Amino acid sequence: MLTCNQSFLVPELMDVVRLFDGAQDLPIDVRSEERGDMFCNAVTVGGKTCSFSDAGEEDAVALRRRSLCKRYAKLALYRALSDVTGVHLPWGALTGIRPTRLAYQELEAGRPFEPLFAQMDVAPDNIELVRRVLAAQRGILARGEGNCDLFVSLPFCPTKCEYCSFITAPIAATRKYLPDYLAALGRELGAAEGLIGNLRAVYIGGGTPFAPEAGELAQVLRAVAPLRTNGCEYTVEAGRPDTFTREKLEVCREFGVTRICINAQSFSDETLARIGRKHTAQAVRDAFALAAPYDFLINCDLIAGLTGETLEEFCASVDEAIALAPANITVHTLCLKKGARLKEETQRLGEGRLSEMIAYSRAALTAAGYEPYYLYRQKYMAGAHENVGWAKPGTACLYNVDVMEETCDNLAVGANAVSKKLFAGGKRIERHGSPKDIPTYLAKVGQLILERERLFLAKE
Repeated sequence: MLTCNQSFLVPELMDVVRLFDGAQDLPIDVRSEERGDMFCNAVTVGGKTCSFSDAGEEDAVALRRRSLCKRYAKLALYRALSDVTGVHLPWGALTGIRPTRLAYQELEAGRPFEPLFAQMDVAPDNIELVRRVLAAQRGILARGEGNCDLFVSLPFCPTKCEYCSFITAPIAATRKYLPDYLAALGRELGAAEGLIGNLRAVYIGGGTPFAPEAGELAQVLRAVAPLRTNGCEYTVEAGRPDTFTREKLEVCREFGVTRICINAQSFSDETLARIGRKHTAQAVRDAFALAAPYDFLINCDLIAGLTGETLEEFCASVDEAIALAPANITVHTLCLKKGARLKEETQRLGEGRLSEMIAYSRAALTAAGYEPYYLYRQKYMAGAHENVGWAKPGTACLYNVDVMEETCDNLAVGANAVSKKLFAGGKRIERHGSPKDIPTYLAKVGQLILERERLFLAKE
């Protein structure tokens, strides 16, 4: 149980507690106060008290001081828990999902980001990873006024994977909604025409966008076509290889899609069976072969830490993905949230094994000519690691960079779609979310269109 004399710190401190196995069962008390430009914290864990004082910034405004108060309270708690448990985590006291955002903030303030990251106990190899990501984003990152991405949600899958916490359900159970859902997407996309400025990227995501039939996919891409008049990047997250057909690839080519995703997750048949995939590794290879004549850029996903997968099996999956030579390979760390079937039955992986998986992927991808170009973290990630997208030179996915760095508007349609509108040069972001449940979304689509229009036509 955690107590603190500053109630606004409790959510931030709980993010740190969740990083340490068993810490939620410990009695923890945090006393936080400011003394001039110093932030002083006393942390008591299981009867042992540790005191920490950290210097702030001269003449910091109230909002900035509040941010610093959170930072140093979290750091103090991390130090205390690390001291008690003997555990040093790969990202130290950083709990945010975008480490690069903090790095950019430091650079914009005229300071190198490395000293702050080192103070927060971030591992040296992760500091180097951030440095490489920032370098890869030069020339890609764009903060221009009016830039916008378009996201279209197709939350249908052949089956639900055991680790999945998204709203998707087997298409056999949701197909009855599909005609009305496609019509609703058409209404939303038709109403979006006057809301989008400079369209940088279109992303059709899931679910598994290849789960519907080719004609149904064409209906979605046809509705997108009037919005994509500048030939911008166009991604269809095709998804699971057992949904690939030549007809669906033809539809993508017909409507100018430039990139597709083949979500392998693993090349171990045993692992695929354990996580509820109804296909084999050979199906992944077949999907690559089927897509080869179409000249799409291909993104491929792998997951480190899948239940029961050995270090050797994961390394073999990395090697096989590299051999297939997709433009992008994203290495995710297993993240189990509420709603994932594996959450309650999966024990946390041994940190050593998972760290070896991550280290191998970084070394192998670097040797094969890939560079890390975006990264993000999530709560409940095994080993408190991260997800990293790797790209061959000149093939980075703009949509991934835009979404992770939140540098432009994002107009999102469909169930569980979250639109974002930037104000004050990106310093303020307002969001608009659609219902997760498909029937509720269908009932509210007219209201959602009006709400989104108000958001995107609003002035500063």
